[in-house]
Amino acid sequence: MNTTETDPKPPAMPTEEEVTPPPGNGRRRIGLVLLILTLCGVLTASWFWYKSKVELTTDDAFVESHIHLISSRVPGQVATIAVADNQKVAAGDLLVELDPANYQAEVDKAEALLAQARNSTGEIRAQVAAGEAALNQSRSRLAQAATDLQRGEALFARGVVPQERLDQLKTAHRVAQAALEQIRQEWEAAKAKLGPAGVNGEQAKIAERAAERELARLNLGYTRILAPVSGYVTRKSVQLGNNVQPGQPLLALVALEEPWVIANYKESQLTHLEPGQRVEFGVDAYPGHIFQGRVDSIMAGTGAAFSLLPPENASGNYVKVVQRVPVKISIDPSSDPQHLLRVGMSVEPTIFTGRSLGDILF
Repeated sequence: MNTTETDPKPPAMPTEEEVTPPPGNGRRRIGLVLLILTLCGVLTASWFWYKSKVELTTDDAFVESHIHLISSRVPGQVATIAVADNQKVAAGDLLVELDPANYQAEVDKAEALLAQARNSTGEIRAQVAAGEAALNQSRSRLAQAATDLQRGEALFARGVVPQERLDQLKTAHRVAQAALEQIRQEWEAAKAKLGPAGVNGEQAKIAERAAERELARLNLGYTRILAPVSGYVTRKSVQLGNNVQPGQPLLALVALEEPWVIANYKESQLTHLEPGQRVEFGVDAYPGHIFQGRVDSIMAGTGAAFSLLPPENASGNYVKVVQRVPVKISIDPSSDPQHLLRVGMSVEPTIFTGRSLGDILF
């Protein structure tokens, strides 16, 4: 039986018109892509422009805090060092103690001199009392001598007593007068030593000795050098056995309880910067950690104005340079509960001025 096999018909090849797309479609796609890119660029540029108007940033900023230089108020030899470098201490903790032996001896000596002055005052009071009694006795003797002389003159006038007896009575009266004057002078001298109303004389001496004792006690207390505030010990240079002098730096105490940031903004950025504005900043040591703060104040001059050698713009060729003004930023304690920030760390703060788009455009 004969069968006829038919070969399948091959597919038809597309024509050139079908392969090549219309020229208008490619141009429209390219134009659409360019339009989208342009819109994205405009939106991005607008967003960065808007942020530059409402957010003020700078990389010229550093962490600051109070640094207390600890020194001795009295000379002496170091007997005890109670702290180590980078140790945290509380206010009132012992840092360094000097040898107190000499100062304890000064206190003992001052107390002895004070007791001696008080005893001397008691003796002077007794002298004043004795002098007053002697003065009263001398007055009585003078009165008796005056009475005897008056009687002797009357008796001599009647011829009862001789001239010799009258001369004796006159001499006794003169002696009584001289004795009274001597005792009065001694009594006045004793009163002068005691001083009127306890102000001068021996009372002043007691006050002087009491002041010397108090000064000796203060110097003894100064041998114990205590921490004035809570903080961290650094730059410790004192060693056991060192002989230190008043004002000589022994160590530094850095208080990290309330640090702040000093940000040096350009003067052109200060137009809308005000105290109280919110601040966010980060530090290189803790990437991804955002700290919070507020603008505290703006310095009353530029950094150049308070530099060691301020510029002399009135001499030579002048070239205008944008100045920087230090801005103090207080740090929110709740954003740094572990006191991670250290003095001198670089900071990149961002100040949010709170301006709206309407404020910028109009």
